[in-house]
Amino acid sequence: MSTEVIPLDTEPEGELVIRTIAMPKDTNFNGDIFGGWLLAQMDLGGAIAARKLSRSRITTVAIDSMRFRHPVHVGDTVCCHAKLERVGTTSMTYKIIAWVNPMGISEQRCCVTEALFTYVAIDKDGKPIPVIRKAEGSDGVALDKLPKHWSGIGAGFQKTIPPSRQHP
Repeated sequence: MSTEVIPLDTEPEGELVIRTIAMPKDTNFNGDIFGGWLLAQMDLGGAIAARKLSRSRITTVAIDSMRFRHPVHVGDTVCCHAKLERVGTTSMTYKIIAWVNPMGISEQRCCVTEALFTYVAIDKDGKPIPVIRKAEGSDGVALDKLPKHWSGIGAGFQKTIPPSRQHP
């Protein structure tokens, strides 16, 4: 495990989607915070970002490249940041990065884990629906309404990705 410590004034990439405190009930047999708890926080944060983009129900379909870099301790403030990596027809992939501020009072922050989370937009029956829906009144995101920092998304985006490499 790397113990990469980054100065507190370094800004993590992506949008802050979850901030919470690691509590004693979430520890493993070593006394550190259980990795499954951290994964759940990251998934919740990614789900918030995916719902915001798709303006629909979503479901988690994949978690890739999970890397635990440093343990989380009781009392640490855990912050999860979501950075949009890719949008398919019905799916969104976010890089979720978890940072801690030790005991919530330290002058340093530490990147503790990261992973790629893929979500699929679904309708009320659980069937996949397009993330980007062209009609403004369709409860979807109009292509011209996307924030500028979501570069690469918009008209023609799908044409640049071969169909064999697109998410469902």
